[in-house]
Amino acid sequence: METVAFRMTLKPGMREEYEKRHREIWPELADALRDAGIRDYRIFLDESTGHLFAIHQRMDTQTTDALPSLPIMRKWWDFMAELMETHADNAPVTTPLVPVFHLP
Repeated sequence: METVAFRMTLKPGMREEYEKRHREIWPELADALRDAGIRDYRIFLDESTGHLFAIHQRMDTQTTDALPSLPIMRKWWDFMAELMETHADNAPVTTPLVPVFHLP
């Protein structure tokens, strides 16, 4: 199992809506993430900057590279685009985070 972490940016004033949409995550999307090998997915917010810190576990047999081509993923990105910084195709702008410490 591999730990993956990355940063995204929430637009100002969008916290409540972002949280609401994630509380109501579509079952089809949750299934697609699990089917791709994602486990224990968490997102944290730095309220002072609007930065979202995401971390999840990725199984050795993961297929996460295929997620961007799934219609349900594209639909979610379109749904979330007004709330966060995105690329032209509505994929969230993400910055990979490099591990520098781990206390097992």
